[in-house]
Amino acid sequence: MNAAGAEQLTIAVSDNSNVSALLLRPAEPRAAYVFAHGAGAGMAHPSMQTIAAGLAERGIATLRYQFPYMEKGSGRPDPPAVAQATVRAAVAEAARRCGDLPLFAGGKSFGGRMTSQAQAKAPLAGVRALVFLGFPLHAAGKPSSERAAHLAEVKIPMLFLQGTRDALAELDLLQPMVRGLGARATLQLVKEADHSFHVLKRSGRNDGEVMAEVLDAFAAWVTKLS
Repeated sequence: MNAAGAEQLTIAVSDNSNVSALLLRPAEPRAAYVFAHGAGAGMAHPSMQTIAAGLAERGIATLRYQFPYMEKGSGRPDPPAVAQATVRAAVAEAARRCGDLPLFAGGKSFGGRMTSQAQAKAPLAGVRALVFLGFPLHAAGKPSSERAAHLAEVKIPMLFLQGTRDALAELDLLQPMVRGLGARATLQLVKEADHSFHVLKRSGRNDGEVMAEVLDAFAAWVTKLS
């Protein structure tokens, strides 16, 4: 166990590639979330730990894991094929460890997109739905919806948790994209939050209050599908 009470695991991605993982399972879980990190911060980043702990308080177990590039300390994300293989390995590990629970998958930014790409190519075994914590629709300052094209191939429910100030998902592109996915997609906007769910002081709220809103919405949606 680590200081936050998570069990440390090793996941085999291939014959010559292993990654670290952290399983945080509350006493009475009602669902499990396979939780991938963003491009610039690994599974042990304080924001990842805060989300995992908050979900545990709401009865949701999490399996956080590293992508190979983060495991090696590289600053360049893995090619999509490698990232997607890692997602599949993590989902399989979660199914082994939490097979008694409804299984969800997704992650922050890059991790969420790699999860949806994997699901679009071939369904992730046992996964009921995807949850995105800030889907990166486009690069900052380069508005486009091209990164979302693969979502048309995702046939399970999806929840998009997005800040209204997210520089990687302009609302005039994000909202029609989600509508175009039909009933299987749900968009939960977080007022005045950015891509990391940070809010400015003038909003009248603090980051802790915003994260509670995000996690409450996450848990309520998962409960409906569990």
